[in-house]
Amino acid sequence: MAHAFEPLKNDLILRTAWGQDVERAPIWIMRQAGRYLPEYHEAKAGRDFFECCRDPEVASTLTLQPIERFAGLIDAAIIFSDILVIPQAMGMVVEMVDKLGPHFPEPLRSPDDGQYERVMQKKVDVAAELDYVYKAITLTRKKLQGRVPLIGFCGAPWTLLCYMTEGGGSKTHKESKTWIYKYPEASKALLQRISEVCVEYLALQVQAGAQLIQVFDSNSGELSPYTFKTFSEPYLAYIAEHLPKRLQEMGLEKVPMIVFPKGANHAIDSVCNIGYNVIGLDWVIDPAEAVKIRGDRKIVFQGNADPGILYGSHENITETVEHMVKGFGGGKGVG
Repeated sequence: MAHAFEPLKNDLILRTAWGQDVERAPIWIMRQAGRYLPEYHEAKAGRDFFECCRDPEVASTLTLQPIERFAGLIDAAIIFSDILVIPQAMGMVVEMVDKLGPHFPEPLRSPDDGQYERVMQKKVDVAAELDYVYKAITLTRKKLQGRVPLIGFCGAPWTLLCYMTEGGGSKTHKESKTWIYKYPEASKALLQRISEVCVEYLALQVQAGAQLIQVFDSNSGELSPYTFKTFSEPYLAYIAEHLPKRLQEMGLEKVPMIVFPKGANHAIDSVCNIGYNVIGLDWVIDPAEAVKIRGDRKIVFQGNADPGILYGSHENITETVEHMVKGFGGGKGVG
């Protein structure tokens, strides 16, 4: 269904993501909305985290809070949601435990545990299962009134597999490593299934009003270069290849695509070739080194200051940002 939205007043991040020359680097923050804002706690009003995600009005309000608090300083909004809505749509129970984070009461432990078979065989109605996300996106686009573009997102297949097998966050990744080393074919089948759900999920986000999308591979740094090539990169590439095709089938225009393979800076060279417009970089690689690896390929870099600088002085923050901007080539990349 087509939605009528007001024209964009600030398309800086879109022009940048498409590789156009721009007047300055756009600015947005991955955790723009959340606990650091007092108005977040007021709007959340004692609701469970996933309750907020499932309520389009609340999710929209939370998305807009940093845009309104820092009016004119932020060049994009990112929808308030969570990467774990995909495992939920695939039939897994995910709870948000206070002070501990996400918890799966029944994680995937082996291909023979019954849960794996249920997840693999479930016919996922992505439109119905995640309808609340699309409603939040459409509502947010309307409330934005063209002030800035809206980013949609999903978790990357490898990162989602980690949560689905570990049962939550992990320091050792014992269970997810067990899966890829003990059950490699079952792991690949699961990754492929997740990838297919991601493509449809992102396409429906675009249909609802998302103007660019990001794929978060937050756990890619847990993989060796070889296992990244085997269990992460092919599925990131699948999304990059099939999302534009799905958008075309739906009669929708392509949108810029961002990938953030956190901790996998060893793979920048190959990730430049898998079809994304923008690659997010973490803070453990020098921007100038990343630019050298990229060469003349038309890929935009996003990043990459250590968020820990916010504990520092104004002078140190300024120095860090200036070093980053200079390393990226003077401010023509996504910031």
